[in-house]
Amino acid sequence: MDDTDYIIIGAGSAGCVLANRLTENGRHRVTLLEAGGSDRRFFIHLPLGYGKLFYDPAVNWLYKTEPDPGLAGSRDHWPRGKVLGGSSSINAMVWIRGHRADYDDWGREAPGWGWDDCLSAYRQIEDNEAGADPFRGKGGPLFISANRRGLHPLVTNYIDACAQAGLPPNPDFNGAEQEGAGIYQMTIKGARRNSTARAFLRPAMGRPNLRVLTHAHATRILFDGTRATGVEYRRGGQTHILRARAEVILCGGAINSPQLLQLSGIGPGALLQGLGLPVLHDNPNVGAHLNDHQGINYTWEMTVPTYNDELRPWWGKLIAGMKYLLAGTGPLAKSINHGGGFFRTSPDLDRPNMQLYMQAFSTLIPREGERPVLDPDPWSGLSLGLSNCRPTSRGHIRITSPDPMAHPAITANAFSTDHDVQEMLAAVKFLRHIAAQPAMARLIKRELRPGPEVTTDEALIADFRARSGTVYHPSCTARMGRDPATSVLDADCRVRGTTGLRVIDASSFPNLIAGNTNAPAILMGWMGAERVLRGTGQGASLG
Repeated sequence: MDDTDYIIIGAGSAGCVLANRLTENGRHRVTLLEAGGSDRRFFIHLPLGYGKLFYDPAVNWLYKTEPDPGLAGSRDHWPRGKVLGGSSSINAMVWIRGHRADYDDWGREAPGWGWDDCLSAYRQIEDNEAGADPFRGKGGPLFISANRRGLHPLVTNYIDACAQAGLPPNPDFNGAEQEGAGIYQMTIKGARRNSTARAFLRPAMGRPNLRVLTHAHATRILFDGTRATGVEYRRGGQTHILRARAEVILCGGAINSPQLLQLSGIGPGALLQGLGLPVLHDNPNVGAHLNDHQGINYTWEMTVPTYNDELRPWWGKLIAGMKYLLAGTGPLAKSINHGGGFFRTSPDLDRPNMQLYMQAFSTLIPREGERPVLDPDPWSGLSLGLSNCRPTSRGHIRITSPDPMAHPAITANAFSTDHDVQEMLAAVKFLRHIAAQPAMARLIKRELRPGPEVTTDEALIADFRARSGTVYHPSCTARMGRDPATSVLDADCRVRGTTGLRVIDASSFPNLIAGNTNAPAILMGWMGAERVLRGTGQGASLG
């Protein structure tokens, strides 16, 4: 099959959804290219196994940022999925949509993407274990665990401590209100990770009009004038050409999609010319507006057992393994983030600007080449983490070579605005406020990180600059928007200055959502497919 109707580049959170929806009616031939391989790996499907995937080059792009002054000069590690399911195959599986006002912001930038539109789509996507209501969906293709059973007992203490600190319980962060403390819903089904490869791609792979090519690395988009006509890709040591009769759709994510656009002549003109690449369309916004959440953990030694006590000793691992294999229960059957929440660092804010993560667990002792989720510290540890929901710092993605196999330069610019520094300072103080409440304080032996000696504002800022890092939510690098001067895509995800080309993934977000970004990336695939299917891309794009 040397040609196809639609080419989808990237079998990640959005790409798997697109492949399913575009082939559902049987009228379109679709080819899905994935640079990585199969997701049939034990640690992908084991919910707590994602720590083993954190540095695994078989399933992970293993990106590094440029040295970041905002993070004390460190090069932050950015894992991204290089496998069927993309980052939904290696993430922590938390299902958060974001605040409704975030989507109203989207709707102002991209008509048709407001809260009412997106809520309707989410309810179609979901098969929520908690059942249907005005906010949750039931009967959709993606099962969402309510995560109500088998939680660590310290979750109750955490929620009580938050209430004592002024943050009330919230039974559903995806419901009427986001603010509060509670339990995270998870993309876990039957004690196995419920990635987009499992929920959307596998059901579609039996269709005769879908072809999935793994280990197929897209190197360049092909054009006839300004119309996208196909893709050049490498597979098995050879270069191949695939033609698209209808459209080429990029679903590579916030790093790979702008990288491929730039390699194909769409991006900052001076940058491309300097690398000897022909400029098809000069748009400085390609790779710009990089937005990401930055997070940090505070850690305590507890006087009561945590998951460290279960998972550290060999016999504890054996018991946990038996629980999982025989009954699908125990710590291996869940993400480590049992509890969480959203809060405001100032009562003057109209919505939460910080997200919480509660882990009955700690990993302060590093292990080379691994995030030691399955090998925690040799003491009873508990971590409370947070990340900023609406940072004002912006970075960018830029290729540094015409070689498509070379990683692009990622400049995160974390904490590069005083706004972000001051709200993070207020937020880390709230972590200690939670820990000081009776429900938690009576169980704490001592603070381990950053330690009780870190008290002044200057010391707290220096600490979070030294210890913070991405929470793996890069977005907005090929953003939708009304204004061609500040965006890459129109409201139908079409690349301005071209025809027959779209970007549908987290890079398309007009603005960063408050919360984990896997749900809105899946939403992009779902709603983006509707725009493709209704034929909005047959004429010239706006701008």
